Amino acid sequence: MSAITVSRVSKRFRIGKAEITALSDVTLSMESGSFTALIGPSGCGKSTLLRLIADVLEPSGGSITISGTPPAAARKQHQLGFVFQDATLLPWRSVLDNIRLPIEIAGTPPPNAQSPQELIDLVGLRGFEHARPAQLSGGMQQRVSIARALAMRPSVLLLDEPFGALDEITRQRMNLELLRIWKESGTTAVLVTHTISEAVFMADRVVVLAAKPGRVTADIAIDLPRPRTLSAMKQDRFNDLQNQVRDALFGEEMARAV
Repeated sequence: MSAITVSRVSKRFRIGKAEITALSDVTLSMESGSFTALIGPSGCGKSTLLRLIADVLEPSGGSITISGTPPAAARKQHQLGFVFQDATLLPWRSVLDNIRLPIEIAGTPPPNAQSPQELIDLVGLRGFEHARPAQLSGGMQQRVSIARALAMRPSVLLLDEPFGALDEITRQRMNLELLRIWKESGTTAVLVTHTISEAVFMADRVVVLAAKPGRVTADIAIDLPRPRTLSAMKQDRFNDLQNQVRDALFGEEMARAV
């Protein structure tokens, strides 16, 4: 069953007198429980597409459904969780209180929702319940952000370059943690990234976008077995898949003489 269906979606922005086409005729279908990575150059519309799915923006054309319902309805039903590049935690609230925030705003948790303490355990922060964001590392702050995004038990988890500000060592550790959390939570995940290795390591498929206008140019299935460990990056197949994504991103440029 498709958790997310994007059908011939376009998005245009007006800047002064000029109209910019951020996305043009994008069609994708993401199965329930899958992990999709979106990759492409800056300005190709990756984050715009994520925000259209999240009902932060409205498409200029085409349609999007989340389990058969429009994004606005899915958002009201708390089906969508969003993790930004910055953790965006409230500095005066503890880890526990930051995770509780969506529940406080909604008034009541959904049926079968995990408690904030269970979410703290899920993201590996037991013992830090009462810490403030300033007392946490960047990776720990993003764990809080992920736990907060899962507080209303969403069926879809949208991640906009969540580890972009982290160093490479912390980033790879967080990749492993995110895969564990995704598997245990049972969500459908969509990750925006600029990193080829991260896209291949994390995803079931890598969707490559090009810019001007933003459009899908390749949809590459990732057939690496799960569960994945860092040893997967040493496999010849991992390198083959990275090269497929790289060719889709830079094919014409790579063919030119330097």
